[in-house]
Amino acid sequence: MKPHEIRAMTDEEIRARLDELYRELFNLRFQKAIGQVKNTARFREVRRDIARLKTILRERELGITLAKEA
Repeated sequence: MKPHEIRAMTDEEIRARLDELYRELFNLRFQKAIGQVKNTARFREVRRDIARLKTILRERELGITLAKEA
């Protein structure tokens, strides 16, 4: 998920997506424990998406805006 895609979302949509990703990460951890994980790179993707979502939410709380998005 790219930052410009996240910035186009509302706060409620971001929070809903965060909930989905936390549930997915929880399930991935269970699958890892029982040896059923097929795509281990998904751990990294999910963690980074969570970080991106939380960062943009925090930027909005602080009123930080970007002059130009790359």
